[in-house]
Amino acid sequence: MIAITGKYSNVTICLPAMDETYSLRWTVEEILETCDRKDLCELIILLCDRSTSECKRTAEKLCRKHEAEIPIYIHYQKMPFVGGAIREGFELAQGSHVILMSSDLETDPMTVRQFIEQAKANPDCVITASRWKKGVGFEGYNKVKLVANFIFQKIIALLFLTRMTDITYGYRIFPTRLVQSIRWEELKHPFFLETALKPLRLGVRFIEVPSPWKARTEGNSVNSFWANFAYFKTAWHVRWMAKENILLDGQRTDKEI
Repeated sequence: MIAITGKYSNVTICLPAMDETYSLRWTVEEILETCDRKDLCELIILLCDRSTSECKRTAEKLCRKHEAEIPIYIHYQKMPFVGGAIREGFELAQGSHVILMSSDLETDPMTVRQFIEQAKANPDCVITASRWKKGVGFEGYNKVKLVANFIFQKIIALLFLTRMTDITYGYRIFPTRLVQSIRWEELKHPFFLETALKPLRLGVRFIEVPSPWKARTEGNSVNSFWANFAYFKTAWHVRWMAKENILLDGQRTDKEI
């Protein structure tokens, strides 16, 4: 069991963006509309060389429009791929907690307020969204992928002895001290799975909240169906690695981080 000990102060929100415009704007403004400003530390919009000029302009406009309300920063990633972007966002985070989500509206920004409420009550836990909880679900999700997703969730839950219903969904709030203490390895989409499996191996408690998934209406996904099979390699690797190798040098599982 790893000890985190702390309390919720405010949150850093990491938003990787490549070709999103109105969905990025909607995501940011929905968060600002529904959340108390004192609960928000900063928003970091993570851009890359492949981010479109329209996406970059949207990010710049958001920074200017809301500069009096909340710090919104633009960070150009140095590591490749979406996992690299989020890893850099984790390193930059100044809040007591940090949220991993997307800017294409596949992660419902209305859930951010629930994350914050749960994190205040359970500051040492990872609060994670689930598309499989009763009352939510998937809209516009490929039926073959839906069946494959369900089977995969059950296999991984059994392998890691967890009751979690949605292990692959990259929509979570973490204690910042936790994510800054873990040795992350993945750079592509299996990183989202890694963000669940490594804390699970360390004994961190997860709390699931229901959150709907809706297919993006803007831009193109860079995660192909066949690329999802790389998740099995990640799961197997994390399941059997030594716990001391999960943490960065100088960190231990039997003391506070």
